Amino acid sequence: MLTPDLINTSLANELPGKQYVCHEIGEDYVVCRQEIGPEVLRPGELVSGPTQFAMCDGALWYLSFVVLGRIELMAVTSELSIRFLRPAQGTVLWARATLDKPGRRTIVGTVRVWCDEDRDRPVSTAQGTYVVPRS
Repeated sequence: MLTPDLINTSLANELPGKQYVCHEIGEDYVVCRQEIGPEVLRPGELVSGPTQFAMCDGALWYLSFVVLGRIELMAVTSELSIRFLRPAQGTVLWARATLDKPGRRTIVGTVRVWCDEDRDRPVSTAQGTYVVPRS
């Protein structure tokens, strides 16, 4: 059975520079968490767009594991689009990926990103598709 600890431990060697972690998983969603450090900040102490984008991509990747019921390293991004809604400021960045449509070969999801505990005030939203490799 997939757990956040299993995902994080399994991927520690595959993606050693990754700063976000899988925090929570459910039947059709994944929540990721990242401590914000100075290396990801832009002037004005704003979390950079590439940091938010990477976290959205990672959350969708983890969501593909949930849909498949296993860690599939070769599931890849087919497309990912992000909209920045407001400046991202805080000490912790969160992303919740929710399943929109599971398929045999593609998985579509939407990601909502917020800072700290301000879940009702998203800083960005993304939608993307992951492709599952042929067996």
